[in-house]
Amino acid sequence: MNREEFKKKHGIISNSSEINDLVDVVMQVSTSDITILVYGESGVGKEVFARAIHNSSKRTGKELISVNCGAIPEGILDSELFGHKKGAFTGAFEGRKGYFEIADGGTLFLDEIAEMPLTTQVKVLRAIEFKEFMRIGAETVTKVDVRIIAATNKDLQEEVNSRRFREDLFFRLKAVSLSIPPLRKRKEDIELLANHFLEGYASANKIASPKITQDAMAILMEYNWPGNVRELKNAIETAVALNRNGVLDIDSFADLIVHREETYSSRNLPVFLRKTPEDADREILYRALFEIKKDLIELKDIILMTGREAVVKGEEPKKNLFALDVIERDTIKAALDKTRGNKRKASKLLNISERTLYRKIKQYDLIEE
Repeated sequence: MNREEFKKKHGIISNSSEINDLVDVVMQVSTSDITILVYGESGVGKEVFARAIHNSSKRTGKELISVNCGAIPEGILDSELFGHKKGAFTGAFEGRKGYFEIADGGTLFLDEIAEMPLTTQVKVLRAIEFKEFMRIGAETVTKVDVRIIAATNKDLQEEVNSRRFREDLFFRLKAVSLSIPPLRKRKEDIELLANHFLEGYASANKIASPKITQDAMAILMEYNWPGNVRELKNAIETAVALNRNGVLDIDSFADLIVHREETYSSRNLPVFLRKTPEDADREILYRALFEIKKDLIELKDIILMTGREAVVKGEEPKKNLFALDVIERDTIKAALDKTRGNKRKASKLLNISERTLYRKIKQYDLIEE
């Protein structure tokens, strides 16, 4: 099976070189029982890779059990993972198997493993090392044959350094490490994923698949997707569900994404690494003030230059010279004329985002010009 066949079989939707490199590693290690640690932000598709590993392994006939360690209260996590005997604690009216035992012969996917308490980490390490554990309240060990795939959106080395994660468990888990890049670092996948989710939702709900306009797709391509693939999927499906005319345009996504127009890397603005709500508000205010100051300086330069040219020519300055909306409209129109209507190039020429340009075009009724 080649790489493209593997991706299609396991639902990995991507053409990016980063994902292709990961798929090559997965194809190589999936047939073994080696422990795998998957890194990636929330929503990048860590479980998709875990399922691909399981379903292409010799354990594919057995179960893949997924456990979100951060979603289970600390007090009952041991019981959920290892099970308990009847009467082991108040409320234990009958014995039950834990996830390790249920996954016997198959794969156990421990998602958000950095959220696991230290006391539980000790027991998990033993279960991995010796393939055995004890149910809560039991006096004998239970043997299991389980492959472990763990995932986290945190830097486990930093967690180890901060003594929030056991070093021995970390070394045991990271036999093979996969780091899934966020969607903003593989934007060539956005259009592919968007169309995949669009067709999938339409097919599942037996409706005609709407078309995404080029302008709307440009907005999707520009957005940074902090929620990654999961956020993109939700945005597409919500837009389709609310659509009435078979066309998804800019307005279809206006309320579904939180657009960030500024680029942080090129500006010397205060950065708050550990943000409180007050810090976040203050940062927004700083950026707003910066943009206002920048716009005023640019407008002042334009006005002075235009007025100076008029005086040099012996002309009276135009009456609407200081009308900012007129200056803005004329500037946008000139940029569109220069780029022959190419909005992406025009936005770069004006040093504004495409989303802002679309809004201004609509505001000044420049669509037909």
